[in-house]
Amino acid sequence: MDAARVLELVSLLESRRVRVWLDGGWAIDALIGEQRRSHDDLDLISDLEEVPALEAALNELGYVTRGGGAPQSFEMVDAEGHQVDVHPASFTADGDGHYQMESGEDWIFPKEGFKGTGRLLDRDVPCMTPDTTLRNHSTGYALDETHEADVVALCEHFGLPLPPFEKAAR
Repeated sequence: MDAARVLELVSLLESRRVRVWLDGGWAIDALIGEQRRSHDDLDLISDLEEVPALEAALNELGYVTRGGGAPQSFEMVDAEGHQVDVHPASFTADGDGHYQMESGEDWIFPKEGFKGTGRLLDRDVPCMTPDTTLRNHSTGYALDETHEADVVALCEHFGLPLPPFEKAAR
């Protein structure tokens, strides 16, 4: 998944009035303002109510659902193996996003977390804020070396404290 493809996907979704925010590794690179590594997927947070429009738009580009399903996360993959991981959130009246995890529990994206902006190539893109991206990227699972480096880079760039996290077995 390269930056041009990310921008193509974001532009398509924006043209269909589907709100998405980059999360994960691409969000970190966009927030920092440069692509620091290769990415095998694109993590997007979307509005649960807009998932049918998101799926229809990505279907037009040849993406099909390969795993999961709303209201939980799901993966869409094209014939070339480009993967989009979608994390749909239902929004409360106060603006927080509630994402239903596999366990059935809700992960809360605070409304302030949706105010991030990053930059890929020559274009601004909607991202989760640095602190929310950090929380999303470092909580709940063991980090391999690549994701650990993402967390460190984000913290260093924005002056955020390095959170405790579990390292993946090496």
